[in-house]
Amino acid sequence: MDKNEFLGKTLVISGGTRGIGRAIVEEFANAGANIAFTYNSNEELAKNEAKELETKFKIKARTYALNILEPETYKELFLKIDEDFDRVDFFISNAIISGRAVAGGYTKFMKLKPRGINNIFTATVNAFVVGAQEAAKRMEKTGGGSIISLSSTGNLVYIENYAGHGTAKAAVEAMARYAATELGEKNIRVNVVSGGPIETDALRAFTNYEEVRDKTAELSPLNRMGQPTDLAGACLFLCSSKASWVTGHTFIIDGGTTFK
Repeated sequence: MDKNEFLGKTLVISGGTRGIGRAIVEEFANAGANIAFTYNSNEELAKNEAKELETKFKIKARTYALNILEPETYKELFLKIDEDFDRVDFFISNAIISGRAVAGGYTKFMKLKPRGINNIFTATVNAFVVGAQEAAKRMEKTGGGSIISLSSTGNLVYIENYAGHGTAKAAVEAMARYAATELGEKNIRVNVVSGGPIETDALRAFTNYEEVRDKTAELSPLNRMGQPTDLAGACLFLCSSKASWVTGHTFIIDGGTTFK
């Protein structure tokens, strides 16, 4: 890809302080893109990371508070982004919820509760919809752009306690295909990056983390767990001119684990 094609363009990403989100932020910043990323609770950490990005990569970075359980607040968030950036070229819906918010959603099928499922669906599907809508309005003004939702192969293969998450991931992938079909005429491409088990704090919070880690390495022909950087590279490719005819697609990055 043209090493200068990201210069002066802006990435908006939800959940950019840790794990996969942080790897994506650094991947785009290294390519020369300006970064607008959200955080959930740790403002000091987020602001320090923004300063580090500006110093290391010589780009513009700003951070914003966002609770993805209240996706309608994306509208106010993008108005703040408008004040700091003159354009939006890429939007990546990455942030997830964990802890008490997923109680009743991260469990066995017979113990699932509507509240937990609804929270996961809201943070996964509704947040993608509102965020992508706001981003698309701005992309249209500059002639197009690229939108990505993160997903996981837990909607293709069984993962213990993952029914709530896996079903929401299947839903957001379907939603992305609908978005791609309707936004194509605006030169806006919409795709999904679906990861197998990736080494993150979110995965380490799973009650059976060590089992998942060992099983993933065993299943993968590459004999290792996935890393956040594995997904970050896929996101950069899908937002580049090299992927200009790729839309409505789910790009599976799983180390070959879903075949076995």
